Amino acid sequence: MKALLVCEYREGTLLDSTYELLAFADRLGAEKAMLLIGSDSALPACSATVYLADAAKHGEYNPDVHKKLVLDAAQRENADCVVFVHSSYGWDLAPRVAAALRAGQVSEIVGIADGGYEVGCCNAKMRRTVAPRSGKAVLTIQAGAFGFTGTPQGTPKVERIDVADGATSVEFVGYEPADKKDVDLTRAEVIVSAGRGVGKKDNIPTIAALAKALGGELGASRPVVDAGWVEHSHQVGTTGQSVSPKLYVACGISGAIQHLAGMKKSDFVVAINKDKDAPIGEMADVLVVADVMQFVPALTAKLT
Repeated sequence: MKALLVCEYREGTLLDSTYELLAFADRLGAEKAMLLIGSDSALPACSATVYLADAAKHGEYNPDVHKKLVLDAAQRENADCVVFVHSSYGWDLAPRVAAALRAGQVSEIVGIADGGYEVGCCNAKMRRTVAPRSGKAVLTIQAGAFGFTGTPQGTPKVERIDVADGATSVEFVGYEPADKKDVDLTRAEVIVSAGRGVGKKDNIPTIAALAKALGGELGASRPVVDAGWVEHSHQVGTTGQSVSPKLYVACGISGAIQHLAGMKKSDFVVAINKDKDAPIGEMADVLVVADVMQFVPALTAKLT
């Protein structure tokens, strides 16, 4: 199987998600080639062919032109699948490429199993395994689902590509910064997150007290934010912030796929849950099977 991996390049920088694409291809056992619409100064470290198009000429994003470049690279490689990260770039470009190739598309893949791709269903509470019926496929992978370990190495073989007709009705004007968050969890070394298992809003200060005792920040799962117990700026997950602290403490969090994707890069995970079979336990380095509201105050008392 041959996979064409489409890198993302923003404001002159190659995004780290490039290496998640490589990790996915390795899990797939695929022969790899990459497409970068960027610059010579931001080439990925890999031992693969990298098709390079000039972002200064084609824009960091232009759906009409970028689609042509992807199709050109896919044709040169005779790729069996074209793979994007499930980001705003991938959301927009992948369906265009799939339609042009008349190929099946599988979106937001979180795993590989039984000869197919695992994706979330039932509001990410369950997983199902799917496989495209078409000979070729366009895939997007969930950010954080396929973590790259180690240090990227290798020197790419660069082949430059261009489009003969770059005419387009779209103009890229730049990026609009997101609203400033009350707290930037992406910089926190310790995060203690509250889930629905804490019971009620009045119990949130107990979780916040543990975060303070550990010198960290308060995080939260989506149900807690949706219930209005914690501000959205504290939400961890695909619809919140993706974090990579040294220590992540999950309090009463069952482990929905969308939440796990946001904290998979944590160095060490402690999960506190009364359900020993909660999905969060599969990711946790330490699983404490206990009532959150009994265990957390006792732990905080020992730390203060």
